[in-house]
Amino acid sequence: MWVKEFGGPEVLVAGEAPDPVAGPGQVLIDVAFANITFVETQLRAGSTGPYRLDLPVIPGNGVGGVIVATGKGVDPELVGVRVVTGLNGSGGYAERVVVGAEAPFVVRDGLALDDAVALLADGRTAAALMHAAGVTAGMRVLVEAAAGGVGSLLVQLAGAAGATVVAVAGGAGKVELARELGAAHAIDYSSADWAQRVRDEVGGVDIVFDGVGGEIGASAFGLLGRGGWFFSYGLASGAWTEVSEETAAARGVSIHRGSLGSPAELRRFTERVLVDAANGRVRPVIGQRFPLTEAAQAHRAIETRATLGKTLLVV
Repeated sequence: MWVKEFGGPEVLVAGEAPDPVAGPGQVLIDVAFANITFVETQLRAGSTGPYRLDLPVIPGNGVGGVIVATGKGVDPELVGVRVVTGLNGSGGYAERVVVGAEAPFVVRDGLALDDAVALLADGRTAAALMHAAGVTAGMRVLVEAAAGGVGSLLVQLAGAAGATVVAVAGGAGKVELARELGAAHAIDYSSADWAQRVRDEVGGVDIVFDGVGGEIGASAFGLLGRGGWFFSYGLASGAWTEVSEETAAARGVSIHRGSLGSPAELRRFTERVLVDAANGRVRPVIGQRFPLTEAAQAHRAIETRATLGKTLLVV
C-alpha cells in the first residue's frame, strides 16, 4: 500500500513494488500482519511534527510473519521462524520485508503471531511507561484512552502491580472494556463532569498516563496532587497537553515527555512484554482487522474513534 501524496485515508492506494531480497546480514520475512499506530495516520496526512515521510512511501513500521530466506552470513536455520520486527519507520504495509538479522524478535510458543504484532509498539510503550513511573501497590493511576492499544495494556499492567486503576475512555463500550480488563474505576470522559467524578471516587491521583493530550490531558493533570507524575506520551486528540514546567513545579508535579529509553532499553521492554504475554500475564486487545488492501478503511476507523484496542492489517 502506497502513499504518493499527503491527505485523507483515500491516499492509501494499492500498488506494486520489487520483491525484496535478503542481502548479507539480512532476513526476508513473509508478512502475515502489519501493525497500525495512530501516528501513522498523522504521517499519512502530512503531519508537520518532528517526523515527516518522504514520498512516495510504503507506510508501516511494525510487522509479524515468518522468515523465508536468509542472506549471506546469517544462520539458515532461521528460515521458518515466526518473528515480529520494526522497520525504522516505513515499509510495513506490504507482503514481504527485509531487515537486519539482529532486528526481529522471535515469537515464543504459546503466543499467537497477531498478538505479538499487536504488542510490538504498544507493548513496548506500556512497559517503558510502567518502568519510568515505578508503579507500585496502593498508587492511584489514571489511564487515558484506556480502551486503546497502549491504554488497555497499561490498565492490565498497573492493576497487576497492585495500583488502583482509574480508566477513562470515550463511550460506554470502551468504558466497559476497561472495566473488564481490571480497572477499579472506569469513567466516560465524553461527559463534561468526568474529572469531578474521578475526584468523587478516588479523591485525586498519583500518576497520569496521558495518551490523549488537549483538554482531556489538561483536566487529568489537574487531578494530580503534590508529588504526582504526569507522563505525556500521545496526542490522540490531535494536540499535546499544554502544561508548562513552571505550572507543574508550582503544583509540585513532575512531567515526563520525550524518550522512554535508549534503543537497547526499549528492546528489553519489548522482550519483557512478549514474555509476559506468552505466560498469560497480559493480553493485547485486537479490536478490528482489515485486509491489507483496505488500509484506508483502517485509517478512517482509527481517526473517527471507531476502534477498540489494536487495529491490524491482515496480509
